[in-house]
Amino acid sequence: MARRKLSKTKRILLMLDNIKDLFNFVVMIYIMMYIIAERHYRKYILKSPSFYDALSRIGNVQRMVYASDVRCINSLRMDRHTFSLLCSMLRTSGKLRDTRNVSVDEMVAMFLHILAHHEKNRIIQDRFLRSGETISRYFNAVLRAVLCLQGQLLKTPEPVPENSSDEKWKWFKNCLGALDGTYIRVHVPEVDKPRYRSRKNEIATNVLGVCSQDMQFIYVLPGWEGSAADSRVLRDAISRRHGFRVPHGYYYLVDAGYPNGEGFLAPYRGQRYHLNDWREGYQPTTPEEFFNMKHSSARNVIERCFGLLKMRWEILRSPSFFPVKTQCRIVIACCLLHNLIRREMAIDPLENELNATVNNQDDDDDDDIINFIDSSKQWNDWRRELATQMFNEWRGTRSRR
Repeated sequence: MARRKLSKTKRILLMLDNIKDLFNFVVMIYIMMYIIAERHYRKYILKSPSFYDALSRIGNVQRMVYASDVRCINSLRMDRHTFSLLCSMLRTSGKLRDTRNVSVDEMVAMFLHILAHHEKNRIIQDRFLRSGETISRYFNAVLRAVLCLQGQLLKTPEPVPENSSDEKWKWFKNCLGALDGTYIRVHVPEVDKPRYRSRKNEIATNVLGVCSQDMQFIYVLPGWEGSAADSRVLRDAISRRHGFRVPHGYYYLVDAGYPNGEGFLAPYRGQRYHLNDWREGYQPTTPEEFFNMKHSSARNVIERCFGLLKMRWEILRSPSFFPVKTQCRIVIACCLLHNLIRREMAIDPLENELNATVNNQDDDDDDDIINFIDSSKQWNDWRRELATQMFNEWRGTRSRR
């Protein structure tokens, strides 16, 4: 069969279609090349530090961290020795590494500065001469690395020894510390605000904190909504697989909102309790009042611990714009860093400020009802014996003067 010839017009149209397809293909190639070149420019050329910027950044870190302990404490809330130790721990245990343009020291300095002063990303950009994306990326990298230090920085509880001479704690043999809840304000989506609204009408998370006699955190559980009672948070902490544990024969001091049950020693209800009640020269007249006075004096350590934590890290005093999950991780990181500072710095410069500002005032917690532990008769009898022994010993000491 003879091959059918195309007319001249059809051949021209077919050739134009081929040229059009070729043109579209070439345009697509050029667009892809442009996108790749733009990404390369933004990632490697636009962000590449100039020699002047590199020197300025090194100078910033040197002035902020290594110029003097005073400047380092004002900027990062720790002295130079503690900062160097933290960087070393983050390198070894947190697997934090220097990058081509950012050193671990600068990453940690940015992270601590944000926690200490709660400055927004755009302010940190100007201070450290870094892009917003760089600051955000390394903030989260350091946060993850700090959380890897929980095993090293959380305090191992130590009971009050039999021969203790501490005026606050010598009455409570085998006591491991004190616990309580506190509110940390957070930003949450509008739909979640009713759940996070506390009885103080704040949008906050209810954080359980357990601390030792020397104001170091033993256990921290953030994340519960502000509407949750302290009892519910503690019940969750105890029920977790790797949660809060109280060994038999030991106990923690708690406020009157908790029952006086095994592992948790509460004060007497209906008696004078808070420290302000004893500052007017009033002297206890019953074993119950004397017990409450000593209990309040010792349990005040958790109030002071929370006060010092919030005084040290401004990011905990006002709501941040991180996601709630990140905010809860920040709370834990702040507690771990607090422990490191308490452990490594011989003098905590914020403690004197704390003495003038923090009082033991948590009266609104006394109406909490908890049902995860029962108030046992055996524990109540032991508390009565302890209160009588403490009162008799105190009266005997006063009569010999």
